[in-house]
Amino acid sequence: MPKTMRAMVLHEQGSPLQYEEISVPEPGPAQVLVQISTCAVCRTDLHVVDGDLTEPKLPLVLGHEIVGRVVATGGGVDDLSVGDRVGVPWLGWTCGECTYCRSGQENLCDAARFTGYHLDGGYAEYTAADHRYAFPIPDPFGDVEAAPLLCAGLIGYRTLRMAERSLAREPRRIGIYGFGAAAHLIAQVIVHQGHAVYAFTRPGDTDGQRFARSLGAAWAGGSDQPSPAELDAALLFAPVGALVPKALRDVGKGGVVVSGGIHMSDIPSFPYRDLWEERQIRSVANLTREDALEFLEIAPRVPVRTTTVAYPLERANEALDDLRAGRLEGAAVLEIGGG
Repeated sequence: MPKTMRAMVLHEQGSPLQYEEISVPEPGPAQVLVQISTCAVCRTDLHVVDGDLTEPKLPLVLGHEIVGRVVATGGGVDDLSVGDRVGVPWLGWTCGECTYCRSGQENLCDAARFTGYHLDGGYAEYTAADHRYAFPIPDPFGDVEAAPLLCAGLIGYRTLRMAERSLAREPRRIGIYGFGAAAHLIAQVIVHQGHAVYAFTRPGDTDGQRFARSLGAAWAGGSDQPSPAELDAALLFAPVGALVPKALRDVGKGGVVVSGGIHMSDIPSFPYRDLWEERQIRSVANLTREDALEFLEIAPRVPVRTTTVAYPLERANEALDDLRAGRLEGAAVLEIGGG
């Protein structure tokens, strides 16, 4: 095992990542050491770099859509072995003892720690991860294709589940606002389920609209346009608070608007009539192990096809800039090696 590894390190929010050689972590009790093959780049990483999320550990290795292989285990690990291919997501540790953990809401654990925020993540050659939050990757997916499933896929799936709990009518008309990494994955699941997808992109983004239609969307247009049909649910992946009242106007009676983002600009005021008739606004916080296991079992059956743009590790800043500017179709993935 080498003593040092390549990593892209954040030292100060608002500044670019630095390419460095740092020490390889050692797995502690209940941890596995993962040699990283790929790590997808998430909008949450942007929020950390840009200072929207204000409490990262520093210095920090970003990244929470990690795919790699276990190369060592700490004490107390009996469910994973050296050589296993695993994925490591955003939720990296929970206490297992609080009210939330004991009631099936571990995603709301007050003591939760997050990969690439409180814990060093995947913009490096190795990471140490809690074995409870290292999930087997389905065989049909290569390492590059699998990486976006670990956040974009999981958060998209939980966002859809939050909407499904409030809806009874079949088939459903589901609007997706912001057609990026999460949206392009969960749209395929929705179409597979027999429901209609209405995709709302940045105004004028004809390439994004074409991409949405290629994945089975029944309609695609700008977010400045009214929905051509009354929606049963709206899933918001763009971090734009102004889309919340817009989506409320697009959904029908009893409809639900679910925000899948960890950060969003302020929601402007809106008249009560837009919320009336039992419309709902919900948010998604993180994910649970149940979400991960369910989605990773469903994804090969759809089958979910990930659209990716690959970058070498040392170009992580370029990948973040392309994501910030909306230049990506699908998800950016860092190819790191190992695996």
